[in-house]
Amino acid sequence: MINRQLKYLHMNEIFSAGLDGVAPDKAVLRTCQLIDDILIVDQTIYHLDNIDRIVVIGAGKGSALMAKAIETLLGQRMTDGLITVKYGYVESLDWIEICEAGHPLPDQNGMDCADKILQLALTADEKALVICLISGGGSALLPLPVTGLTLKDKQQATEILLRCGATIHEINTLRKHLSRVKGGRLAEAAYPATMINLILSDVVGDDLDCIASGPCVADPTTFADCLNIIQKYRIEEQLPRDVYRHLSDGFAGLVEETPKPGDQSFARNQNIIIANNFLARERAALKAEELGYDVLLKSEPVTGEARDVAAAYVEHVKELQSCRTEDQPPLCVISGGETTVSITGSGLGGRNQEYALAAAISLEGAKDITLLSAGTDGTDGPTDAAGAFADESTLQRAGALKLDAHTFLDNNDSYRFFDQLGDLYKTGPTNTNVMDLQIFLVGGMLSGFTEE
Repeated sequence: MINRQLKYLHMNEIFSAGLDGVAPDKAVLRTCQLIDDILIVDQTIYHLDNIDRIVVIGAGKGSALMAKAIETLLGQRMTDGLITVKYGYVESLDWIEICEAGHPLPDQNGMDCADKILQLALTADEKALVICLISGGGSALLPLPVTGLTLKDKQQATEILLRCGATIHEINTLRKHLSRVKGGRLAEAAYPATMINLILSDVVGDDLDCIASGPCVADPTTFADCLNIIQKYRIEEQLPRDVYRHLSDGFAGLVEETPKPGDQSFARNQNIIIANNFLARERAALKAEELGYDVLLKSEPVTGEARDVAAAYVEHVKELQSCRTEDQPPLCVISGGETTVSITGSGLGGRNQEYALAAAISLEGAKDITLLSAGTDGTDGPTDAAGAFADESTLQRAGALKLDAHTFLDNNDSYRFFDQLGDLYKTGPTNTNVMDLQIFLVGGMLSGFTEE
């Protein structure tokens, strides 16, 4: 039997290289440069001697490292600063205040800090420069409901959307229309200040209006889109009454829409994506090549129901394996994106663990195929694991412990399944977030590996 632990070590090295490629602090410093009183951001020049105040705001799992880089760059030039991060996703900062709050379900801390961030934006004038640091998780970390809704309303609506299998684009469409800061409202508050938005993308397609629900970006979605999503998933009766009433009022024209493309609020904005999932995949692929693997880097993002996507990918990898000869090096297949999970059971897990469990079922009877599926943020769903490992021996080892993989999958209980096998992948908070990576190793061992 192939020594799984050695393959796991290689997959960890490959995954870690992907993380390093999207480290938020490095990404900021690649994008921004300060020369005397001139700030250059992605080739756009800002003369700081014309600026009276520099205000730094933001939210997301990667925002603390982004803030650290901004402090390194601007130091005492900054006037005010406040960011919100997920509990534990912190850094030691000197000038920018950090607020920790709940994710994926918003909490009171997040609401209080979102209000403070909004107030900071409102103090900006045309002589101010507002630097906004946005990364994945920002939607839950900026929960400031519109008038008439409560935090509990937002919490319940978010939980319902997460459980029904809605995509992140769909979830954020509703979030934008229930918020005082999302959907361009934060930029609207900061206008006429100059605004630089440094963005770490955690959504498929890098859609600016969807990342953290686009607090500083024009919103192309509408109240009509919200009602269509509710109808699609048949959740009208589950949503809090006031949430549905607000969205219906918006559709009827009784509530003002979010600011749209062409609105003056965005006239002085610069939006830059500083890192994304594809960059993580590229850096992971370079590491795999360095380790001696043939590499197939998938350019199309992975989307869809986790268990279905996993089964299809395993069949694809099996086909790739069947075309290879014994004299070829082992193959590393790298993909990434964000799947969804329609929760029907009462178990514990996340999309990556569910992907790995479904893959393990499809791998039964295969040979020399090993998988790691993990979230770049280090937390897969409401768990302390980033993801899980699986291979052709997973079901056999589970059977020895009297664990039925199909039962665990049906109950959405992938965490407890892999926990008992010792195959959870735990990184702790990574302070970044560019969705997920899947790494398949196909074939025998590289030189230097040993058999069990």
